[in-house]
Amino acid sequence: MKLIVTLFAALALVASAHGDALAAPSSDTQARSAQAKTKAAKARAAAKAKSAKVKSTKAKSSKARRTAAKAAPVAAAGAAAAAASVVDTDNEHVNFLEWQPVREFIEGMVAQHGFERTALETLFGQVRYIDTAVQLVKPAPPGKPKNWQAYSARFIEPIRIRAGVRFWEENAEALKRAEAAYGVPAEIIVGIIGIETIYGRDTGRFRVLDSLTTLAFAYPDSPNQAARQAFFRDELANTLVLARERGYDPFSLLGSFAGAVGLPQFMPSNILKYGVDFDNDGRVDLRGSSVDAIGSVANFLIQHGWNPEHRGPTAYAADVSPTRAWESLLGLGLEATLKPEALRAAGVVTSTPLPAENLYGLIDLQNGAEPTEYWVANDNFYAITKYNRSYFYAMSVVDLGRAVRAARPE
Repeated sequence: MKLIVTLFAALALVASAHGDALAAPSSDTQARSAQAKTKAAKARAAAKAKSAKVKSTKAKSSKARRTAAKAAPVAAAGAAAAAASVVDTDNEHVNFLEWQPVREFIEGMVAQHGFERTALETLFGQVRYIDTAVQLVKPAPPGKPKNWQAYSARFIEPIRIRAGVRFWEENAEALKRAEAAYGVPAEIIVGIIGIETIYGRDTGRFRVLDSLTTLAFAYPDSPNQAARQAFFRDELANTLVLARERGYDPFSLLGSFAGAVGLPQFMPSNILKYGVDFDNDGRVDLRGSSVDAIGSVANFLIQHGWNPEHRGPTAYAADVSPTRAWESLLGLGLEATLKPEALRAAGVVTSTPLPAENLYGLIDLQNGAEPTEYWVANDNFYAITKYNRSYFYAMSVVDLGRAVRAARPE
């Protein structure tokens, strides 16, 4: 316990990240950050309104918005990253200790995980409210149709493909070893890390503790608010446990607006469950070790249904019958549950014969006003959707990996 007290008591003197196993992550952050910046004035107003509901009059009168970004040095993320700044423009000093749910959370960490109460109170006294996280976690405005081709074009592009070729060449031995150990092809691992962070180039600049605390206790009003708050509170708890186990300042952990960390953008709970010391240096380093990131991605996929016996494609292009009997096969969840004969009976035909012994699912990739693409996917495609619950995401991983493989020198 003395180590824990010493660790957290030192937080008052720590304002910037410093080196250890982790510090960084998520690709959806970059995709939506431009939109968030153009709505900065509206976002700040929303944050003030939210704060007024949940904080006391005293807290409200004492808060002050930070309007200037503070530059803070962060460690390089693999070979690709240089220096980045901690995102602080829309941060707001809020006394989270005056929020009853936060105090209940602290009591739970003391009772369940043996933390020192005073150390946690010191910690949460320094946590900041991240308005950007609240804005970015909101769903996209309704009415705009999904467009697979537009989504894909953001990721399957020359810069990412060239970076993927370099990453593959630099990590060829680790990728080959991961494929042998886990049965996950190198191109799938390369596709995931490329989609997530452009191979460590953009791993995120938010203090994870700030983002997770904000989303755990100030998640925006929505039908799933309670469930999402519970999720982020669990991740916040895992962040504290992770920092204690690894022996570093929890404020040194940088990542995406939603708290994802490192080259592969793992949430803290997944670092604890699926992180692998693949370079055998005695620690799991998803920020600085591309080798650990490779092994951890492969381990995550195998633990979420990747089947090494499926040597062929993860998805097969399909044509669907105009009778539309196949519509009932859509939306059956992120699992392969259908036999090939069930698909054929519903009017789904693939140009490549499906292995009869496997199960499949029908997926649709909508293209706005253009025709929808239909694909028949196997277990391995659905394993990728456990990384990000999106058909668009999983297909982008497959396509980027294939493009990088094709671009490699002979």
